[in-house]
Amino acid sequence: MSLSAETVAALAAELADADRRRTVIPRITARHPGATVEDSYAIQNVWRDRQLAAGRRLVGRKIGLTSRAMQAATGITEPDYGVMFDDTVWQNGATIPAENFSNVRIEVELAFVLKEPLAGPHCSVFDVLRATEYVTPALEILNSHVELEGRTIVDTIADNAAYGGMVLGGTPRRPDDVDLRWVSALLYRNETIEETGVAAGVLNHPATGVAWLANKFAAHGAWLEAGEIILAGSFTRPMWVAAGDTVFCDYREMGTITCRFS
Repeated sequence: MSLSAETVAALAAELADADRRRTVIPRITARHPGATVEDSYAIQNVWRDRQLAAGRRLVGRKIGLTSRAMQAATGITEPDYGVMFDDTVWQNGATIPAENFSNVRIEVELAFVLKEPLAGPHCSVFDVLRATEYVTPALEILNSHVELEGRTIVDTIADNAAYGGMVLGGTPRRPDDVDLRWVSALLYRNETIEETGVAAGVLNHPATGVAWLANKFAAHGAWLEAGEIILAGSFTRPMWVAAGDTVFCDYREMGTITCRFS
C-alpha cells in the first residue's frame, strides 16, 4: 500500500459523506497519483466496516467490469467487486427515489443466489453452478460518488465499485435448467429500447465472474457464504436514468423486471 492508514480512513469518511449528501468527490487518483488497487480495497473495507458497525446487513457482492461492453464504456480493463447491503435491494415493480443517488445508471445482470459456501483458490464455473440455488434476473443501479471524468479502477473500487442498489425480478431458474450463456435481455427506458445484450458477454459465461471472485477472496483467507447474492456483472453498457423515468427489461424465458424512478 502507498497510502497511510490515516489517509485511507479519511477517504473512506469522504465517500460516506458524499453518499449522505448525494454528491461526488474529486478523483482520488488526481489527489493521490500513487494510489494502488490494494489502497482502493483498503478504503472500501474501512467504509464497509463502518457501515456494518452502524447496523447495515451485508447480503451479497457485486462484480463489475466483467464484459467488453463495460470495459469499453469505462476504459478499465479488469474486474472489480463491492459489497451489497440489505437496504439497497428492491423488488420487481418498485418505485425508487432518484434523490437517493448522486447519479443513476442501470446495468443488466444475472444474480446468483448461493446455497453453499464457495471458496477458492481453484474455484471453477462448475463449482459455482453446483453451489448455486438459483439464478435470477437483476438490474444493478450504479451510483458514483467520485467524479466520472478520468476515473481509474482505483477510484471505482474505493467507491464500492460504484454500487448503488439492485432490483430483483423475472423468473428464478436453477442453473442447470437454462443455458446461462445465451440468456438475452432487451433494456428499455420509457418504452424505447436503449441496450441489448447476451450473458456470454460476461467473461464467456456469467458464472466465470463468480468463480473469479471466490478465487480473489481466497488470497485473503475469505470465501462467499451460503445465502449470499452475487451480481455477476453487466452484459450491457450502463444506461443513464433520471427522475421520472421508467425502466423495463425483458429477459425472454427468464421473465421481466420493471421499476420507476420517482
